[in-house]
Amino acid sequence: MARKKDKRKTSSLSETLGFNTIFHNEKLNFVIGLLLLVMAGYMILAFTSFFTTGAADQTLIEMPKVGELMNTQREFKNSCGSIGAHTAYFFVKRCFGLASFLVPTFLCMVAMRLMRAYQLNLVKWFLCLMLLMIWLSVTLAKFLSPVFVDQCYNPGGDHGVFLCTTIENLVGSPGLTAILIVIAIAFLTYISAETIYLIRKLLNPVKFFTDRVKFNVTSYEEQNTAKPTNTIETLEDPKVFDDPTTEVIEFEGDDVAMPTGPARATGDTKATPEPADTEKDKDVVMDIKVAGDEKEAVGTSLVNGNVTTMAPYDPKRDLENYHYPTLDLLKKYENDGKPYIDMAEQTANKNRIVEVLRNFGVEISSIKATVGPTITLYEITPAQGVRISKIRNLEDDIALSLSALGIRIIAPIPGKGTIGIEVPNAKQNIVSMESILNSKKFQETTMELPCAVGKTITNEVFMFDLAKIPHLLVAGATGQGKSVGLNAIITSLLYKKHPAELKIVLIDPKKVEFSIYSPIANHFLAKVPDEDAEPIITDVSKVVRTLNSLCKEMDTRYDLLKQAGARNIKEYNKKFISRQLNPEKGHRFMPYIVVIIDEFGDLIMTAGKEIELPIARIAQLARAVGIHMVIATQRPTTSIITGNIKANFPGRIAFKVSAMIDSKTILDRPGANQLIGRGDMLFLNGNEPVRVQCAFVDTPEVERINKYIAQQQGYTTPFELPEPDNGDGENLGSSADMDMQHLDPLFEEAARLIVLNQSGSTSLIQRKFSIGYNRAGRLMDQLEKAGIVGAAMGSKPREVLIQDEVSLDNQIKSLRTVH
Repeated sequence: MARKKDKRKTSSLSETLGFNTIFHNEKLNFVIGLLLLVMAGYMILAFTSFFTTGAADQTLIEMPKVGELMNTQREFKNSCGSIGAHTAYFFVKRCFGLASFLVPTFLCMVAMRLMRAYQLNLVKWFLCLMLLMIWLSVTLAKFLSPVFVDQCYNPGGDHGVFLCTTIENLVGSPGLTAILIVIAIAFLTYISAETIYLIRKLLNPVKFFTDRVKFNVTSYEEQNTAKPTNTIETLEDPKVFDDPTTEVIEFEGDDVAMPTGPARATGDTKATPEPADTEKDKDVVMDIKVAGDEKEAVGTSLVNGNVTTMAPYDPKRDLENYHYPTLDLLKKYENDGKPYIDMAEQTANKNRIVEVLRNFGVEISSIKATVGPTITLYEITPAQGVRISKIRNLEDDIALSLSALGIRIIAPIPGKGTIGIEVPNAKQNIVSMESILNSKKFQETTMELPCAVGKTITNEVFMFDLAKIPHLLVAGATGQGKSVGLNAIITSLLYKKHPAELKIVLIDPKKVEFSIYSPIANHFLAKVPDEDAEPIITDVSKVVRTLNSLCKEMDTRYDLLKQAGARNIKEYNKKFISRQLNPEKGHRFMPYIVVIIDEFGDLIMTAGKEIELPIARIAQLARAVGIHMVIATQRPTTSIITGNIKANFPGRIAFKVSAMIDSKTILDRPGANQLIGRGDMLFLNGNEPVRVQCAFVDTPEVERINKYIAQQQGYTTPFELPEPDNGDGENLGSSADMDMQHLDPLFEEAARLIVLNQSGSTSLIQRKFSIGYNRAGRLMDQLEKAGIVGAAMGSKPREVLIQDEVSLDNQIKSLRTVH
């Protein structure tokens, strides 16, 4: 009989205090939360009634008589009875006075957390409310006691009176007042860094006024007010879970050695330690200004002959009230993030694998299973003298014995002395986007452009940094999860990046995949300046224009990096934030730009080299200046994914494809043809691909996220890319730049041939004049520039713009006149 042992990670102290899980029973949590909510309401009502009935009840409480506690004669006047009177007397009179209302307030928060109505960080709220209650108790006793002299209670309670008297005896009344002010300022500083800014402004208003005026140059430079860098936070921190554990089943050795007989297995569930994040920020700053425990980069400026110090530039200043999307916008699924383990299925699969290998003369010394959301990895250790190639050749036989599709053998597993056999689970779990973004790994990441796309076979959250890849190629057959994968990448970026830090260029030839992101155009999208241009590019001619505009933006950024003496966008932005670069000389904060192209194959068939060349140029050079590309296609053929494209897109994601040749095109090896579909994918960025189950993010979820962002303040227009130079994807039919001195000698004859046949075909010129394809292509390009034929339309003949020879003669004559 197979046995399975669970070893879970020990909850940390903060998690225990934070009530992440009080009881494993959700219904019990809800009931306890409901009781706490009722108790809090009861206490508030009792405290409120004490203000009018406290004097009458105080005598009964301080000098009790037999039977009064039951309140049979209604001796107590409190609306909540004798228990309410005693409770109010204890908290309001004996303890904290008016500040006692914070006790039921915290009980309400605990109740809401248990009932999962709100995701609250109870540890933070408890510490804040406890400090606030003590401070209020002393403050009210100090300043409001004369007002309440005729009342039966002190506004600060007996606790506040005692502390107030004790401290005044030690430091006097001015000392107590100073202590209360310092504690209040420290508390407000902890709540919000805006407190520091306001105090500095009060201490030196002239300096802050000059800092605001100095860099008021352009719309971007209007952000350069003297406010320290501030990260938008709320007290309601999102609930962050530990990354799920790896489910490992280890089978006993005699199961492997015995050909027949009942199978015995032992299970061991091990927690895979999260890999340490090795990324460290290496900030280069001009000066370090220390204020308490806080260090911040500062710059200097000359104002009225005096050197002044300015706070760091804040790129988020324009949208300082922007809030990142919340996790409750995403859908949760049953058993989300927890793989279903059927021990009968695992044992049966193990026995079949051992039996098939033994039938072909392959002996193994051990076997264990690692259960993931959709795939189980069986790791086998072959006996001495067994050739790896022999096991690899048994792939089809193992698939036949297991009656499963998508069997994949990894021989050997990199870094291990074992061979892996990946087998689809009979019951597959959905990996939700909520479980990925709610993981500690994603919440605490320091990646520049984090893309969390799913979970590995070992049930770990899989992430990559697009800024380091730096360009990604996605391929997969229709309906296998390619569009969902792109949405997962975009969603990850929206949850981690501020609109000031990231701009996205969406190119969608199918016109329906990315239209859902139109509401956030003024927050995150970028486009070429054009009154008629849509933020999501669908027209092929505008795609060429946009790509050429990105090339121009790339060249401009390189010029700025050269002037700043920076090697990449990270160094440049740090210098700009620390005020080492002058906006009056053209410097500006550079947001990352991510270009996402869906259905790349359709663009290549329509525009060919006009699309491929700027993409290749961007892919070769744009990494250092923060421009990154993600292109996707459902036809990974060599005519679409050319060698030039593959060489510059080291990151690859392959969903299920229909043929091995397609897998070799995208991954340079088979494997993608053996996937099971529905988000099953291979990620390659190095030597060996990693199998990942892509997170599922549905259209309603994306709509909720976009609506949440769109309802907030945004920029007035989408981010404007520079106007491309004339001739780059625009005005290709203009004759203004024709050079009549360097035309092909066959130009006029070819023009007459095209006009007479009314067919703009390169092959027609090639056959008629017996010339090569390259020369015929150059002739066609010259005819296009002269305005005789239209733009290329894939494999179709070009449109002939001149209808007769007379018009052709006039056109050629006008060309000669111009030049």
